[in-house]
Amino acid sequence: MDTGGHVPGMIGATAPDGTHPVDQRPPLARTVVLGLQHVLAMYAGAIAVPLIVGGALVAAGQFDAGHMHHLIVADLFVAGVASVVQSLGLWRFGARLPLIQGVSFVSVAPMIAIGSEHGITAIYGSVIVTGVVMMLVAPFFARIVTFFPPLVVGTVITVVGLSLLSVAAGWLFDRDAPAAEQGTGGNLLLGLGTLVTVICIHRFAPAAWRSMAVLGGIVVGTVVGVVLGAGDFSAVAEADWVGVPAPFQFGTPTFDVVSILTMVLVGLVIMTETSGDIVAVGDITGRRVTARTLADGLRADGLATVLGGVFNTFPYSAFAQNVGLVSLSRVASRYVVTAAGLILVVLGLLPKVGEVAAGIPAPVLGGAGVALFGMVAAAGIRTLSTVTWTETRSLIVGVSVAVAMLPTVFDGLYANLPPAVETVLDSGITVGAVTVILLNLLLNREGDGHRAQPSRHGTPDDVGAATSAPAR
Repeated sequence: MDTGGHVPGMIGATAPDGTHPVDQRPPLARTVVLGLQHVLAMYAGAIAVPLIVGGALVAAGQFDAGHMHHLIVADLFVAGVASVVQSLGLWRFGARLPLIQGVSFVSVAPMIAIGSEHGITAIYGSVIVTGVVMMLVAPFFARIVTFFPPLVVGTVITVVGLSLLSVAAGWLFDRDAPAAEQGTGGNLLLGLGTLVTVICIHRFAPAAWRSMAVLGGIVVGTVVGVVLGAGDFSAVAEADWVGVPAPFQFGTPTFDVVSILTMVLVGLVIMTETSGDIVAVGDITGRRVTARTLADGLRADGLATVLGGVFNTFPYSAFAQNVGLVSLSRVASRYVVTAAGLILVVLGLLPKVGEVAAGIPAPVLGGAGVALFGMVAAAGIRTLSTVTWTETRSLIVGVSVAVAMLPTVFDGLYANLPPAVETVLDSGITVGAVTVILLNLLLNREGDGHRAQPSRHGTPDDVGAATSAPAR
């Protein structure tokens, strides 16, 4: 029972019985409202990946545009399940921290390359194997993550943001529209209006609403677009109200060795990203993150990724914008994220929600994408700002970014190479990640710079002790 004005779940508000804020349960109504805020903060990012990948596969002739809504609702459904597991915990799965799960942007370019060459079932095959690998290596990842210092992680995240800008440009141009409607002034103005709305919300809205700037821009842009005759929501009326995502809806997964190796590398980068988010939310909430906590959180990432491959969606990681929302709202309770996960599950059971998202005008997505993907690149630059720069480290980052951007700035650069080689090289993110990892190990030896600094939250030596403890 709360006494003395104690507000359950607030950072720093230890309950009279000593319960940590992370483990406290706010009143139900407050929990639901705060959970909805988490959903709104991540919704634009959540639906962006299925829209990007699905749209690219439609353009490549590997996917039916009429099935786009299935990708969206499946994504929301699995994100909800993954968030519940991550926050509540299920045996050795879940960090038991307020961490919202969503599809990682790091996986976008590799999946487009794989799907364009081998079809969407090859994406799901590689995603399932990657999830299994992530679960297997989770207890030992503290030993691997030491080779992913800020130089490596910041470069990869920067490349992700820069590579995705070509997707935003394609939306602004509306390349899937009839030729007469592509690249018009109206498209560009609609995208610009969406971008300006995002900026205005972020700059002038109350602090609690700033994390929802991208979603707000999409809503305003869509309303304006509908008034101007853009967007097609005719399928919304025909869609079912309730529907359960079906496993392997688009066929039995296929397993291509090159695709699997590419995606496993991406999975390791995703695990590094999630590790940072777990440590960050531990710092924010005051809950010490041990090596065991890290392993359990990463194992949940792997489970979510396997479920993603089964239920027709993609690899999952913790969403950094929701970590920021925990800091902004000062609410540490993991049960708030559990509520958010349940809301996402419900949304994933509503096909009409998927059709609404699929009907958003492409130029609106383009304007929002410029802001969203630009912020991803900025997050990478912010990570790189922690690096102590030398000429060698500048060379490592410069070469890695340049190599990663080549297939983006010159489409078809590798078209005459063998298909398996082209699939790997066309994924700028994969090539950039491999390049920065290798150059970091080979060249960045000064002051042991090729290694990440040991974290107070756990070292490679604690992993065995942490994981050998009895299950919670």
